[in-house]
Amino acid sequence: MKTLLSNIKIEIPTGIYLKDPESSTLGKKIIENSIILLEEIGFEDFNFKKLGANIGSNESSIYRYFESKHKLLMYLTAWYWGWVEYQLVIETYSITDTTEKLKKAIEVVTKTTEQDNKYSHINEVLLNSIIINENSKVYYTKDVDEDNKEGFFMPYKRTIQRIADIILAYNPDYKFALSYASTMVEGSLHQHFIQQHFKSITNCNTTTTPTDFFTDLTLKTVTNAK
Repeated sequence: MKTLLSNIKIEIPTGIYLKDPESSTLGKKIIENSIILLEEIGFEDFNFKKLGANIGSNESSIYRYFESKHKLLMYLTAWYWGWVEYQLVIETYSITDTTEKLKKAIEVVTKTTEQDNKYSHINEVLLNSIIINENSKVYYTKDVDEDNKEGFFMPYKRTIQRIADIILAYNPDYKFALSYASTMVEGSLHQHFIQQHFKSITNCNTTTTPTDFFTDLTLKTVTNAK
């Protein structure tokens, strides 16, 4: 099963890009270096001119793949959530005990990211840092409803649905599985953010992780609803 899954490509909704960056060496170079540059300077200071200079290519060549830096960020977030969904499938498929399955799902979506060597042009550790700091900029726009209709957020939504299904397998009577799953996903990003930047307002630190917090919170919340 794991061997089979290791050959699966992370599928991105096609409308996000003009040309699939996975289809060429230049496209993969754009993705690899955009992650490095975005993590280094942030979304506000990032642009295709700077990216082009980093990869030794004309700015216009990047526009053949993405119409804007927002669409590029949307691509990276879609890839990230598709990758998280992939991890959920791999890590939970053989677990039959519903408590252990729920604990593993919590771990997958809340833990500190480690490098996945299956995708050599994508640094998942840096990408995770981008998601922690920039994720909301993909959704909090005037075009969010139209983008949603186009299916651009499907990897993110599927990830939340999978977590909700695991919660319901643990407690079929829990009424707020989707609300809780989405809160846990976003809350985990927030805890990682404030652990880095506002240490005085979180109990998460070098010994207590967001995974510890959400495991405790989830089991108490969902179990008490039985």
